[in-house]
Amino acid sequence: MQQTAILLLHCPDQLGIITDITKFITDNHGNIVYLDQYVDKVDGRFFMRVEWELAEFSIPSEKIEEYIETLYGSRYEMEFDIYFNYVKPRMALFVSKMSHCLYDLLARYKAGELDVEIPCIVSNHEDLRYVADQFGIPYYVWSIKKDWSNKQEVEKAEMELLKKERISFIVLARYMQIISEDMIKRYPHKIINIHHSFLPAFIGAKPYHQAYQRGVKIIGATSHYVTSELDAGPIIEQDVVRITHKDTPETLVLKGKDLEKIVLSRAVKKHIERKILTYHNKTIIFS
Repeated sequence: MQQTAILLLHCPDQLGIITDITKFITDNHGNIVYLDQYVDKVDGRFFMRVEWELAEFSIPSEKIEEYIETLYGSRYEMEFDIYFNYVKPRMALFVSKMSHCLYDLLARYKAGELDVEIPCIVSNHEDLRYVADQFGIPYYVWSIKKDWSNKQEVEKAEMELLKKERISFIVLARYMQIISEDMIKRYPHKIINIHHSFLPAFIGAKPYHQAYQRGVKIIGATSHYVTSELDAGPIIEQDVVRITHKDTPETLVLKGKDLEKIVLSRAVKKHIERKILTYHNKTIIFS
């Protein structure tokens, strides 16, 4: 596999950005293998993803960010991140009692579909330890009291584990707990959740029961980045399935579970491949 660098950037739209960035890469003997860009005409914002091979690139990998900041950061008021395809993201999975999303992600990981490392699975229940054992992944449990009196203590322990394991991002695979503001700040746009409805419809608990009561004809699933506002973070992926008047809350749950794991896996894969840019409360998803 050719080693590559991936640059994700956004800045006010203006002349010369593509020319300068591509010239910087080619002048330093980088071979561009992917380039996509988008202009938000409403906000006047420019977004770009560019990837290039490093085999002949004359700037050391650890210096690329410094060069781009010095040459273009101030000039274009640019916000950017640099990633390398040979550095695998380290993903922590948070779960509660439902196994469908966890099994799906672990199966895809074992099949080589998700190019990540999974150092740990974190839960507030013992129920899914057997799944972690099947895949040989350490499983950590911190029970949270019903009155949340130990919530702060639990999250402190969780964050110590995440730091120790050098976790890049977190996936809430039907983790039925609210994430604190402190953890969200430590992992901005790096906590991915799956919500079992087509947001912004039916936020909060029991969305399938809400959908049944409302008599909708489609139900959906939404994967999004976690923010301090419940179920309102930037949306990464969504999908729907049709239902009828014959469906019950129980059949809606069964249909929804299939949808949830597909939508979550798509979102995780896009994040791993560095194809997502967030701006305000929206995402730009590159192909």
